[in-house]
Amino acid sequence: MAAQTELDKVGPFVALVVGDDGPQLSGEADAIELIGQTYGTGAEVVVVPARRLAPSFFDLSTRQAGGFFQKMQNYQLRLAIVGDIDEHVRASTALRDFVGETNRIGHHLFVPDRAALQAALEG
Repeated sequence: MAAQTELDKVGPFVALVVGDDGPQLSGEADAIELIGQTYGTGAEVVVVPARRLAPSFFDLSTRQAGGFFQKMQNYQLRLAIVGDIDEHVRASTALRDFVGETNRIGHHLFVPDRAALQAALEG
């Protein structure tokens, strides 16, 4: 089942925004489905609400997050995960480091809300 999405302008970018409701997303197959939805749209960023991601996504030992991010990278798309992931970050030093490094590089982003995403993409 395809994730419900819409196109929106976020900062200077066209974004494919995944809806708040729907099945949980986790691995490469879900990333590929979202990538497919960007074709012909001009989308440069895929925005995923954190609550749409399966809890296993945040367990880096499952490699789901890495596969998801890598697929986006391979197709030259930016990935922005928007929402509160503090509980996951507190439970995992590896995830905290991954989020910090990802945000430091800035191509892909973890942000708490849409305003922070807008600011990061405009910066």
